[in-house]
Amino acid sequence: MRTIFTAEMSQLAEDLVDMAEHVKSAIHRATEALAKKDLDLAQKVIADDVKLDNMENRVDERCVLLIAQQQPVGLDLRTIVTSLRISAGLERMGDLAQHVAEAARRTYPDSPVPASHKDVIAKMGSAANHAADLVADLIRTRDLNVAAQIVDEDDTLDELHEKAYKLLLAKGYKGGTQQTLDVALLARFLERFGDHSVNVARRVIYLVTGDIDNERSTI
Repeated sequence: MRTIFTAEMSQLAEDLVDMAEHVKSAIHRATEALAKKDLDLAQKVIADDVKLDNMENRVDERCVLLIAQQQPVGLDLRTIVTSLRISAGLERMGDLAQHVAEAARRTYPDSPVPASHKDVIAKMGSAANHAADLVADLIRTRDLNVAAQIVDEDDTLDELHEKAYKLLLAKGYKGGTQQTLDVALLARFLERFGDHSVNVARRVIYLVTGDIDNERSTI
């Protein structure tokens, strides 16, 4: 029975890595679709989101079965419960990538981003991409130094998010009503992507260290 349990726990870890890699691909493709006004790429991101939902369902089912059948305790129980939370965070990150792709699709062949915000939204996209890269690396390695880098990247996204809103209020801003709404939403989607990256990082820290106070410090 222990051999089966070990194999299932190993598969659970691999499932989370697969989810993180899917999220990484989704945000990279979504921000590229936004920057290049690529309708086909945006459509692929939107269509592929169901795959991430299915991955989350598999993780949830595996965790429930492990708890019901194996009655784990200690580190094993902490790993399973934390895995449930990590999978939920990754699924939300995938949803945010989908929202970015939907914005690119909705305004095609035009861009939802006014000229005044091209630079700041591009930088937010790059920061979100880097955060996704780090999350995938963290889930694979459980390296707490990577977790610290994720927090730094989120700080960058917070600063850029604030800048995006200030530009909307700046004298001389010429974006229309729909562009104003689009850019506000895009900035919010990318900023929230960073927030969820931090939450995933905190849960990995909890998994490794057992520090419950850190795990409770969610956004």
